[in-house]
Amino acid sequence: MTSLPREAVGQRYDPALMQRARERSWDALHGIRQRMRPGISEDEARAEAMEVFRELGCERLWHPVLVRIGANTTRAYRQASDPDVRLGENDSYFIDLGLVFDGHEGDVGDTFVIGDAPQQQACAEAARALFHEVADAWRGQGLSGQALYAFAEARAAAMGWRFNQATKGHRVGDFPHAIHKGGDLADLGAPPSRDLWILEIQIAHPTEPFGAFYEDLLSG
Repeated sequence: MTSLPREAVGQRYDPALMQRARERSWDALHGIRQRMRPGISEDEARAEAMEVFRELGCERLWHPVLVRIGANTTRAYRQASDPDVRLGENDSYFIDLGLVFDGHEGDVGDTFVIGDAPQQQACAEAARALFHEVADAWRGQGLSGQALYAFAEARAAAMGWRFNQATKGHRVGDFPHAIHKGGDLADLGAPPSRDLWILEIQIAHPTEPFGAFYEDLLSG
C-alpha cells in the first residue's frame, strides 16, 4: 500500500472500513448538532454525545470528544476551555470527534452557528472552503504534508483569517494507529496517501474572539 514507515497499518486495515468509520462519525457529529441549544455548556454537550454514540453502535472513542463554544473556538486541541462558557442565542460552536467503528478510526469536525451571527457564519464557511481548497491541492498537485500546511496558512491570510499553526493534522487507521509511526501531517515531507491522514483546518477572526474548525479524511 505504501512504503512510508509513518503510514504503516495493521493486518486488518481496510480502506472500505475507513470510509464506513468516516461516514458513521459524520452521522454522530450531526446527531450531536441536533442536541445543541442556547444555554448548553461544553460538559453537557459531551455528556449528551455519549447517548448519540450508543445509538450508532460506536465501539469506543480514540480521542476525547471536543466541543468548543463561543470564545473557546479559538483554542487549539490541547488548550483547556473556559468552563463557564455556554452557548448563546447568536453564537457558534464546533465539534471534533474521534470514534472507532469496525476497528477503524473516524475523525471529523465542523463548525456551526445558531441564531443571527453573520461574522461567525462567514468564519465557519471559510474554514470549510479552505479545507476543500487544500484537499483539492493535495489531489491535483501531489503536495507534501508540509507544503499543504504552508499553502493553507497562505490562503487563510489571503482570505483575511488568522491560521492556527498548532492544528497540524494527523494519522488515522485501524485502531490503534498509534502503534505505528504517525506524527503530524504538517511535518510530513512526502505526499500523504489517501485514507490515512486527517486534514485539520482551524482559523480565527484576526481581532474578534471566535474561530472555526473543520477536519476530515484525505480521500478520493
